[in-house]
Amino acid sequence: MDVNRQSGTDKPAPATSARPTYRVLQGILALAVLYTLYFAKTLIVPIVIALMLTLLLGPLVSWLRRYMVPRFLSAVILLVLIIGPLVFLFTELRDPVQRWVERTPELSERLNEQIQAFQTTWGGGQETADDAAQDAEGFFASLFGGEPEEPAVESQEPSPLMEGVTRGGIELGLYVFAAAPVLLAQLVTCLTLTIFLLVFGPRLFEAAVNNLPQITDRDEARGVVATVQVELSRFILSLSAINALLGLSVAGALTLLGMEDAILWGVLAGVLNFAPYIGMLIGLTILSLAGLAQFGVTGAAFLPVLIYFILNGIEAQFITPTVMGKHMRLNPLVLMIWLIFWAWLWGMVGVLLAVPLLVCIKLAAAQLSVPPYWVRIIETRA
Repeated sequence: MDVNRQSGTDKPAPATSARPTYRVLQGILALAVLYTLYFAKTLIVPIVIALMLTLLLGPLVSWLRRYMVPRFLSAVILLVLIIGPLVFLFTELRDPVQRWVERTPELSERLNEQIQAFQTTWGGGQETADDAAQDAEGFFASLFGGEPEEPAVESQEPSPLMEGVTRGGIELGLYVFAAAPVLLAQLVTCLTLTIFLLVFGPRLFEAAVNNLPQITDRDEARGVVATVQVELSRFILSLSAINALLGLSVAGALTLLGMEDAILWGVLAGVLNFAPYIGMLIGLTILSLAGLAQFGVTGAAFLPVLIYFILNGIEAQFITPTVMGKHMRLNPLVLMIWLIFWAWLWGMVGVLLAVPLLVCIKLAAAQLSVPPYWVRIIETRA
């Protein structure tokens, strides 16, 4: 009996007990990555932006290198060409933004008065009855020799909506003022890291491909990075051109309408268009408040919103699908969940980076040995 048991004829027990443990470890690792991305966003966001800029500018730097232009010089020139217009826009829009922030209490009070007047107009019947009762009370008081009581003047308290708008504007200003040093440090870190990646990154990548034992197919690794670089550059440049055209169109239309600070709203429309769906909703809300602040509660207050909605619809339904082609073939539900996730994780910066990150993942997945059904799920049409 003992010899038969030790002869090795018994089948080993299936290793099913290790599978739940492996799943638990995977879940713990996912939570660890999630919490790291959330709590270390001050450090990770500049690195991610620097990597995106490197993928965007890498082909141009390599192309200029063929004409004997040093990598450091070409990297600095390209970054200046990108940062220069942004600095110019920030300088030009600083005064309008500051003016709107300073006008927030005044505008909230005006809107509150107009809303109360609108409510009074629609609720005029009750107010007329109250006035009649007060007149009757004053008549009988004077008839019997008494002094008529002065009607109590009701203090017009601001509506909760306007209090929220005012408090939100003040909190936003305080947040920007407090976050300015951190933002400046992140900007310097991002630009410095981008220059180092553009100058020293190619040789480091080539050394990693040639020496790391984990990379078995070196040609495939080079092909994946080259394809992602070229396709992502085309995607970001095309998307930036489309958004710039949308911003110019919105600014021009609002200028013809007589809207104040039309350039500010055009720039805002172009920047928000980097975040599909969410950006349009934010733009509609801001332009609604701006229209009400300038034109009051009238039909003209909704013309800026209507213009922005029409131009954004033309861009989303005709221009972007024609120019972008397969790169913007993203399922709306997948894209919305992705945007919400990155908005929760990194705020507005995450919303602006969400679409390029998703395109990068889709391009890399199409080049690597990833099951193709994942790419087909992301590209499912509405």
